[in-house]
Amino acid sequence: MPRAYLDHNATAPLRGPARAKMLDSLHATGNPSSVHAEGRAARALVEVARENVAALVGGRARNVIFTSGATEALALALSGRWRGPRGAPARLLLSATEHVAALEGHGFGESAEILPVDANGVLDLAALHAALAGSQGPVLLCQQAANNETGVLQKVAAAAEKVHAAGGLVVCDAVQAAGRIPYTFETTGADMLIVSSHKLGGPQGAGALVLREVSLTCDRPLIRGGGQERGFRAGTENVAAIAGFGAAAEEALAHREEEAERLAGLRDKLEAEIARLAPGAKIFGAGVPRLPNTCAFAISGLAAETALMAFDLAGVALSSGSACSSGKVRRSHVLAAMGVSDDVARGALRASLGWTTTEADVAAFSTALAEILARIGRKTAV
Repeated sequence: MPRAYLDHNATAPLRGPARAKMLDSLHATGNPSSVHAEGRAARALVEVARENVAALVGGRARNVIFTSGATEALALALSGRWRGPRGAPARLLLSATEHVAALEGHGFGESAEILPVDANGVLDLAALHAALAGSQGPVLLCQQAANNETGVLQKVAAAAEKVHAAGGLVVCDAVQAAGRIPYTFETTGADMLIVSSHKLGGPQGAGALVLREVSLTCDRPLIRGGGQERGFRAGTENVAAIAGFGAAAEEALAHREEEAERLAGLRDKLEAEIARLAPGAKIFGAGVPRLPNTCAFAISGLAAETALMAFDLAGVALSSGSACSSGKVRRSHVLAAMGVSDDVARGALRASLGWTTTEADVAAFSTALAEILARIGRKTAV
């Protein structure tokens, strides 16, 4: 029986154009830094991808820095080594629901402050205002465009306006938003955007840090060596992965609006099935704008670890939240920050849809959920 893959926020299946571009690029034997014909051919593949990734976020190709993934891009952006027009930020502000790559991967040490969120996981702008008022010198704010667990959208533009007024910089983790909703420098006001290849249907192992302005400088890049990527990230570029990344970005952008509408419809049907089968189920972030593809939910009496195995055996792939914890099901720091009780958080599951998702997948999810609930004999409220 075909499986229903509903874990696109963890990684999206490889798109056909990305696979084709990667296979073609494997024939480019040259080093993209070499000046001979073979090197120039490899360089051309990288630069086409750079144009495609820049177009995805409304940026300039020359400001795209390719990395090994979004985690490295975040580490570079949050290294504490960037300098803007008003100097280098000495303090980092992060919302409590940021990805662990931001919360644990920055270079600010004790000069980092975690800002609270409301019950829906949206950054408390009053708390941001207070933090800015109490800062000596410019700060760096790191904020997700959309949460990877709940799909909740943040008010990045409003936060950026406050930070810029105080002379600071904004890093926006657009990993989940890019390619799914319109998300650009113009709409966010961010100074840096983070994008990941495999969330778009490109290969794993490629990501990008995209700068708004070339006036941003990095005093000491994390990876130093041959001066590749304009000196921001040394090391021979992964041509095949980058080429696939660019093709996936182009494909996602070309179908973004129609795909968002299609996925929102499928997500609404999936959530209607949850409500029908378990009337007291909790949909996290349902009262605020979310990504069109994401549904995070909990049903009383349904433990996440047990449910994930049951869904998997029924041919449905879900997640309990972030896929960055070595396969472990553990308490979500996102739900904790939202004030969700331990009992409810332990049952949190996430269905995330994408370009491969069909009506049949939603039907498979519904059938599996009905069978699981029948086995545990529970339909009670959270």
